[in-house]
Amino acid sequence: MKVELEADKCVASGQCVLAAMDVFDQDDDGIAILLEDTPAPELLDDVKEAVAVCPAAAIRLVDR
Repeated sequence: MKVELEADKCVASGQCVLAAMDVFDQDDDGIAILLEDTPAPELLDDVKEAVAVCPAAAIRLVDR
């Protein structure tokens, strides 16, 4: 699975970082940054949680 982030949709809530800190971070303005677009399988549940809690629906998981 591949993670896609639409940073221009991000509202800087930080929920993705709380859910999957090994995959997401935030810049100085709080906008999400994707650290790893193909996370390890053991991080998949965390990424799914980040997708679910993103208030801007700015994160997607797609098949490669």
